Parts: sequence; structure tokens; C-alpha cells
Amino acid sequence: MDSAGTGAVESQRRRRRLLWWGRGENAAAEPEPARRMPTGKAGRAQKQPVSTSAAEGGPEASAPGEVAEPDARPPEAVDAEAVDADIAEAGSELGPEPVLVPHRPPGKRLLTTAAAASVVFVAASAFAGAMLQPYLADRASVDIKLSIARTATNAITTLWSYTPEDMATLPDRSARYLAGDFATEYRRYIDAIVPTNEQAKVTNTTEVMGAAVESVTPTEATAIVYTNSVSTSPVSKNIPSLRYLSYRLTMERDGADWLITGMNAVTQLDLSPKL
Repeated sequence: MDSAGTGAVESQRRRRRLLWWGRGENAAAEPEPARRMPTGKAGRAQKQPVSTSAAEGGPEASAPGEVAEPDARPPEAVDAEAVDADIAEAGSELGPEPVLVPHRPPGKRLLTTAAAASVVFVAASAFAGAMLQPYLADRASVDIKLSIARTATNAITTLWSYTPEDMATLPDRSARYLAGDFATEYRRYIDAIVPTNEQAKVTNTTEVMGAAVESVTPTEATAIVYTNSVSTSPVSKNIPSLRYLSYRLTMERDGADWLITGMNAVTQLDLSPKL
């Protein structure tokens, strides 16, 4: 072999050595990748740390040799989960749902208490009615007696009060207080004394001093009236004639009114001066 061929071979060997030397330096500069260890489902479920490039806003770098698992759920399941989430959110806004309690019939103790309360109420009502009945009866009796006494007072005042001018109309004015045979007898008596009293110009005034109900039934009553009468006449020089009289009146009920059916003088006291 000549010298030219030998030089070419040496030059080629030097190139190969430099090439291998450069590869060794690059291999020493690059770190050896960490050996991947097999992991189970629990290990894969853990959250992977965020890479520096992702934190700076760059695209996420996936680990070499790791492929993202695709979502294997069907679209219907995804839609159902979204609807359930909307319903749950609406329910939380409306508040808690009312709790329905099944109907339970009243217990024996409740029924016993209700029955006892009813008995007490009925007993109290009966007691109140029993106590109220005498009061109402007494009140009604008092009202009736007041009506009888008022009628007797007005009747006696009208029957025995007159002047020469109105004496002729006295029976008509007194008729609303009288009934039965007594009304006829009173009219006959007044008609008999009208001419004499008109001629003497007699004026008679009767004032009732007191009245009391002696007895009362649903249809009849008896009252006593105490009167003071004063009579004057020009014939006696207008000297007053004083008389104290008391009458027992027999009365009958006519609807809401009490009418006089009889009158008897009980006491008479004449205090007229004797000339």
C-alpha cells in the first residue's frame, strides 16, 4: 500500500474517533430519564402536579409515554348528569322539601282527654244555666211588677184629676186604663156628678204618694195605691179640701197591658177644715 492510501485511512479513523467522542459528551450532558414504575388505579387517580409551562400559560406537557384516557361515557349519561345537577341547584334555591309524616289515629289518652273536656263543658253549661234561670225569672218578675205599679199610678192620677172644663171628657180619657164592668160603672158615676161639679166649678187634683204590687200571676195582679187629693171650689171660697185615700186595684193582663177591673177604697182620711 502506498503512502497516499495510508494517509486517507488515518484521516478516516480520526473522524470516527471525533464523532464518537462528541456523542459521549452529549450523552453525559443529557440526564438519564427516570425509570417509570407501574402504578395501580389508586395511583393514577391522584392529582398530577402542574408543570411549569402550564402555570406560565403555555400548553400542558404530557409525560412521555402517557396517553390521556378518553371519556368512555355515552352522551345520554352526560346529559342526565347535567339535568340532575340543575334539579339539585333549583331544589337548593327553593329550600328544603317538606317532610310528610304518615297519618296516625289519635291515641287512647287523647280520646280520654277530649271526652273529659266535653263532660266538664257540659257540666259547666248546665251549672251556668241552673244559676242563670232563677236570675232571669226574678228579673222578669221585677219587670212585670214595675209595669203593674206604673199602670196603677197613671190610672189613679187620670181617674181622679179634673177641672170644670174637662170633666165631661174624663170617662173617655180614663177608658184606656179600665176594662169589664168597672169601666161601665166608672162612666156612670162620672156622668152623674158632672152637672153638679161643673156648676160648683170644682177642681180636683190627685197625687200618688206610693204604689205596691200585692200579688201577681201570669194573668192577674193586685196593687195598692196611696193618694193625696186636694179639691177646691168657689162655693167654699177656694178653701182646699184635703183627703188621704188608699185604693186596692184588681187588674187583668191584656197582651202587654194591665187593665183595672175593680177598685175598692181601703183607707179614707178627710182633713178638710170645717166652717
